[in-house]
Amino acid sequence: MHSISALALLLTLQQPLPSDSAVRALLESRVKTFPDTGRHGEGIVVGLLDPSGARRIIAVGVDQAAVFEIGSITKTFTASILADMVDHGEVRLDDPVAKYLPPSVRVPSRNGKQITLLDLATQSSGLPRMPSNFTPKDSLNPYADYTVQQMYAFLSSYALTRDVGAEYEYSNLGVGLLGHALALKAGTSYEALVRQRILGPLGMHETAITLTPALRARLAPGHEIDGRVVPNWDLPTFAGAGALRSTVRDMITYLAANLDTVVGPLSRAMRDAHTARRNAGSAGMRIGLAWHILSRPSGGIVWHNGGTGGYRSFTGFDPARRIGVVVLSNLNSGVDDVGFHLLDETFPLRPPPQQHTEVAVDSVILARYVGEYELAPAFHITVTRAGAHLFLQATAQPRFPIFAESDSTFFLKVVDAQMTFRPDGLVLHQNGQHLPGRKLH
Repeated sequence: MHSISALALLLTLQQPLPSDSAVRALLESRVKTFPDTGRHGEGIVVGLLDPSGARRIIAVGVDQAAVFEIGSITKTFTASILADMVDHGEVRLDDPVAKYLPPSVRVPSRNGKQITLLDLATQSSGLPRMPSNFTPKDSLNPYADYTVQQMYAFLSSYALTRDVGAEYEYSNLGVGLLGHALALKAGTSYEALVRQRILGPLGMHETAITLTPALRARLAPGHEIDGRVVPNWDLPTFAGAGALRSTVRDMITYLAANLDTVVGPLSRAMRDAHTARRNAGSAGMRIGLAWHILSRPSGGIVWHNGGTGGYRSFTGFDPARRIGVVVLSNLNSGVDDVGFHLLDETFPLRPPPQQHTEVAVDSVILARYVGEYELAPAFHITVTRAGAHLFLQATAQPRFPIFAESDSTFFLKVVDAQMTFRPDGLVLHQNGQHLPGRKLH
């Protein structure tokens, strides 16, 4: 009895990733849901790292050598830099970040506790997702004009609303600040630092912030969910939070390095980076240094995702089964379900978007909904009207039309999201969540 159970467990642990044909069928079914079934150049490429170390690439709609923005997966590179600098005795995890910033910057503290490098890397610093003085001139490239001085001004004026380290809250500001502080400590730019500490040692020659002419020629244009080509994002101040561009080939190399905890040039640092350290806001989820770790019966899945204006990305690996998956798409539509499903087929794929029927609504009713709504201190939705149509614009995002299903319920066509207007505000329905927002004016 026990030997059979052990054998069954062994077979489970050694179960390979899906075949190329199975992955291709999955991707083709997903790309069929894209605008004009992907004929405008939208697509998905998947990289698979098998237990043997074999590497496979399957692409649908895009070239397998294409370059993509990887967005917040950049945060794991920043965490690896941190772990490597700790490993070399250059910084300590419990160092206050203020130690590496100009003396003129007043980093907020609370109850005598300062924000440390560890707090930033584990998304538990108490800093908000975005600074309140983030007001982009161009919503299609929202981070481009946010300056270091603006970040310093926000930090110096912000009062923490909870204790440092008390609670998980995902913060682009926090990891952007971490990357900035590490670059200051090293006396170089973040781009030079990530190239020196991670990309160079691992031989990742197709990953960069500033693309060479050869890489730029292979850049897959990003698309909004309705199929429109949108500009690339530039993140000069928050580079460590999301500025990298890469290929699936390089990202498989990165996965392999993370699975190598023994002999690789960064094996110790990467092992330290995906060692679980704190809870991450939901049952079964913890966080290492930027990497999230999802508990599963057969072992944890270490993962991170990313999203910019026209791209979505996922990377994850299972250390017990020695497998890894990368998913890169140049359409702003989530691919996390694809990545998790390829790693573990018990994860469901999300159903196709629900179909909605548009109806006409009286202009008097539409006029009532015009205004600004607060869903969180740094996340507002502004509703405007042009004739018989309403438009929605969220903080740091483009403006999109919304369409009525009834006098009070509306839907977006660019993303699977709906909203219900109420006398005192609205409720945003997206990804299984129902987020209320109060009307400010």
